[in-house]
Amino acid sequence: MLLQDKIREIQDFPKEGINFKDITTLLKDPEALKQMIDEICEPLKGQQIDLVVGPESRGFIVGVPIAYLLNAGFVPVRKPGKLPADVKKYEYELEYGTDSLEIHVDAIQPGQRVVIVDDLLATGGTMKATARLIEALGGEVVSMQFLMELTFLKGRQQLEGYNIRSLIAYDE
Repeated sequence: MLLQDKIREIQDFPKEGINFKDITTLLKDPEALKQMIDEICEPLKGQQIDLVVGPESRGFIVGVPIAYLLNAGFVPVRKPGKLPADVKKYEYELEYGTDSLEIHVDAIQPGQRVVIVDDLLATGGTMKATARLIEALGGEVVSMQFLMELTFLKGRQQLEGYNIRSLIAYDE
């Protein structure tokens, strides 16, 4: 089955000119969900992966079953103020302003091998911030895995030097 056939496109959401890729239609299909998780996991099997990190919020949905199948732990990366214990924060530039992400300071131990998983690679800002948080805690980013990539936004350019894999590429 082609996974992209299970993704609904919503025109002009969340604002005019955006063609939103809605994965809820894929997630509710048991066969498509299983295929997505299996395809993301396949190149990671046999590697020593200690943790899977998923950024808020769809990274949680995709990351937890992957962590389970890889016999790894799962670590959430969240928007500020959402994690209850001591956090490490990374602030990054957006086109108009800044944003930031946080991770618990005890979430990753030095030397742990980490895979970052999310549904979408767009501009690369969230992934770069997530990688910086992992590295600041001493973790090694082994791979970044995505269901979809919007190649026209050139997110890979922000992430040079990382092993990046996307199951589906959208050129427009």
